[in-house]
Amino acid sequence: MPVVLIEDLYYAYPPLVARQERPALQRLNLRVEQGEFVAVAGRSGAGKSTLCLALCGVVPHSTGGTFGGRVVVCGHDTRRHGPAELSAFVGVVFQDPESQLFAPTVEDEVAFGLECQGLPPNVIAERVSWALSKVGLSEHRLRNPSYLSGGQKQRVAIAAAIALQPRLLVLDEPTASLDPVGTQEVVQVLASLRADQDTAVVMVTQEAELIAEFANRLVILSEGQVVYDGPPEDALLEPEFLWQHGVRPPAIGQLAAALRRRGIPARFVTLAQASQFLRLHLAAEGKACPL
Repeated sequence: MPVVLIEDLYYAYPPLVARQERPALQRLNLRVEQGEFVAVAGRSGAGKSTLCLALCGVVPHSTGGTFGGRVVVCGHDTRRHGPAELSAFVGVVFQDPESQLFAPTVEDEVAFGLECQGLPPNVIAERVSWALSKVGLSEHRLRNPSYLSGGQKQRVAIAAAIALQPRLLVLDEPTASLDPVGTQEVVQVLASLRADQDTAVVMVTQEAELIAEFANRLVILSEGQVVYDGPPEDALLEPEFLWQHGVRPPAIGQLAAALRRRGIPARFVTLAQASQFLRLHLAAEGKACPL
């Protein structure tokens, strides 16, 4: 059974004005297998955050509104199982880490969810140490999260989520407010978690470079519907399609598109792929590659 199975999902928030319901998600179908790293992209208002809320049961249990179709997460139908029950299987990290952090120390923050599940103290201690080691914050366990950098705060939020050892980790633009260093810190943690724990990751992001480097699947939403679901490189090589749906193409992908317009069969979306292609292409032309 897949980690996530969504069939014909329709959802509309309670209307501000009577009889003016506008769907946030409509006819949405999605399947996520164990160990997949799925990036979700699309313009503002496409339904990305609503999808995240549906995966953890907040939609519809805490939001009301009109819900149709079916969402099954780790074998649990979200119509019958709310956020509290799903938290045993699903970890969630939002864009602003400070909105999730409240404990006086890093280790207290990571331990909170485990304590809520009533786990034995020795198990909690082991899980906290493991999660902090996983995100590279073992030396900061007694610090107040308020004094950490943005990237470190987001890694604390991720540690709190993975300490529960979820089968699914859902992240809503976790790198949007981070600098490049913090962004790399966070995404490398996610890639490591997927590799070591076979955790399924669904991450909303507009960072095309991150999608190209880390995701093995890309889903693009538009007006609450899936308009693309497949290998990232196929979509990232189509700048016009990406712009149409509010996704900034990666600079490397735009270079590949420009070369194709000049008759050069370039297909690359990462710097490593570009370097390899140019070396081979220039070698075939009898020229040296400076890269």
